[in-house]
Amino acid sequence: MVRGARQPQQPRSRLAPRLTGTVEKPPRKRKSRTEFALQEIMSSGGAEDDIPQGERKTVTDFCYLLDKSKQLFNGLRDLPQYGQKQWQSYFGRTFDVYTKLWKFQQQHRQVLDNRYGLKRWQIGEIASKIGQLYYHYYLRTSETSYLNEAFSFYSAIRQRSYYSQVNKEDRPELVVKKLRYYARFIVVCLLLNKMDVVKDLVKELSDEIEDYTHRFNTEDQVEWNLVLQEVAAFIEADPVMVLNDDNTIVITSNRLAETGAPLLEQGMIVGQLSLADALIIGNCNNQVKFSELTVDMFRMLQALEREPMNLASQMNKPGMQDSADKPTRRENPHKYLLYKPTFSQLYTFLAASFKELPANSVLLIYLSATGVFPTGRSDSEGPYDFGGVLTNSNRDIINGDAIHKRNQSHKEMHCLHPGDLYPFTRKPLFIIVDSSNSVAYKNFTNLFGQPLVCLLSPTAYPKALQDQSQRGSLFTLFLNNPLMAFLFVSGLSSMRRGLWEKCQEYLRKINRDIAQLLTHSRSIDQAFLQFFGDEFLRLLLTRFIFCSATMRMHKIFRETRNYPESYPQLPRDETVENPHLQKHILELASILDVRNVFLENTIDDY
Repeated sequence: MVRGARQPQQPRSRLAPRLTGTVEKPPRKRKSRTEFALQEIMSSGGAEDDIPQGERKTVTDFCYLLDKSKQLFNGLRDLPQYGQKQWQSYFGRTFDVYTKLWKFQQQHRQVLDNRYGLKRWQIGEIASKIGQLYYHYYLRTSETSYLNEAFSFYSAIRQRSYYSQVNKEDRPELVVKKLRYYARFIVVCLLLNKMDVVKDLVKELSDEIEDYTHRFNTEDQVEWNLVLQEVAAFIEADPVMVLNDDNTIVITSNRLAETGAPLLEQGMIVGQLSLADALIIGNCNNQVKFSELTVDMFRMLQALEREPMNLASQMNKPGMQDSADKPTRRENPHKYLLYKPTFSQLYTFLAASFKELPANSVLLIYLSATGVFPTGRSDSEGPYDFGGVLTNSNRDIINGDAIHKRNQSHKEMHCLHPGDLYPFTRKPLFIIVDSSNSVAYKNFTNLFGQPLVCLLSPTAYPKALQDQSQRGSLFTLFLNNPLMAFLFVSGLSSMRRGLWEKCQEYLRKINRDIAQLLTHSRSIDQAFLQFFGDEFLRLLLTRFIFCSATMRMHKIFRETRNYPESYPQLPRDETVENPHLQKHILELASILDVRNVFLENTIDDY
């Protein structure tokens, strides 16, 4: 591990020339990096006999490990992005080689400095690759603990200034490596909610980009400045700030904590299904994003994860755990993150998830996408007659949020229609649609009798509400951080930490009571209860009901299209319009001194 690595010595300034002075000969087998290194050693150190055999072997072994590690790392991009089993053995071999390479350069640093001319940025590159491996292992497994390991290696690079000498070399490609390292480090920090580190990294990256564009006349200046703009907008997406007494911002986490989901009361009859797989799809026009991760995708991703633990106690090296040491069960559902996928890409990943879904498990599909509306009138009302949500194509977007088909006699091709999901209802399916045409999915038909629930966002928000669509959807914010969403619709933009914690505690009480309303209901569709045994789905369902009840009580949410809906429909009088729940919402509003924005006698107003 990086934590145990000793501070490396400064490398010697001399590096043997690379392929200089060679004479072209007839084509023959290319020399490997190992052969070149040995040639450089002999040319720089005098006669071959003057170089100890052990030192020559050290450089040979290092070059072999370096070549092998690069070969394996480059092969990762050829692995299929979908499927949970094909990649594991290859990742294991790659981890193993990088483990050996990292330890080898630690143990033989002085010889490599003297004979190979090892530079600090080369050490940084090895550490960066290991950080990338851990990050991609997180993406493949959804195990948040691997983010901490990626953070450890990326932090070591920064703390030990491995890339500090890059700016002194007249090689723009090395500076680009440094800039990419910063971008990757920022992504990991965002996922770990280390916002203070993110802000420091953004400032450093800004300085590095300015120096890079000043020194080299490059064509990618606009792209790197766009990276800065994207991350700046991303970290400012939350509409409410929680402040300490000294006005510093409190960093809040929205992953599932031990006390996050309401506990099931003894005797509650719920299903035993567990959430195993999730597709998180983002295809909203103009929404803030960073590294192909929109704000909505980021929020939903965190709503489907537990707080990460440190793997240091479980792993002594970067690499795969022995099977005996692996956790007995996966703590988080496996996730695919799809940014603006085409229909074929979306369907491929969906089919892979469906195929590998274990028994008694649930597949979740989250769609945050621009609405696609039908044009003209149809004589039928089938699953392809109501439109759906946008999938990616090469065509230009027209009419803003609405995409209209050119030929009224045909259905929109670049659209995920409700009927496209029918084949996958052969297994338990939990769908969340956040779109201006979410109601298209209200017309589902459960053909196979398996548990099926759709949670659907409002299709429009009141004009009096400040437009925050670019900074993420209000509906998804309710599912991710219901208190922040409640504060936003109440017109609050900041809050003291003490009051925030008091309200969070009260919100946990509300969630417990919502859980009781659901499980005690006599008219609720059994599909909701079949999903209620899973902690993640239970929390999403209680937050959905809190969201719907809040909007129905709010004075400016007066149109039907302002309210979330569901398939199957929830019994309103027992859930979203339950007087007991309404009383709780008014009490929460009183704690915040915003009771005036809510209706007192909601039921009488319908």
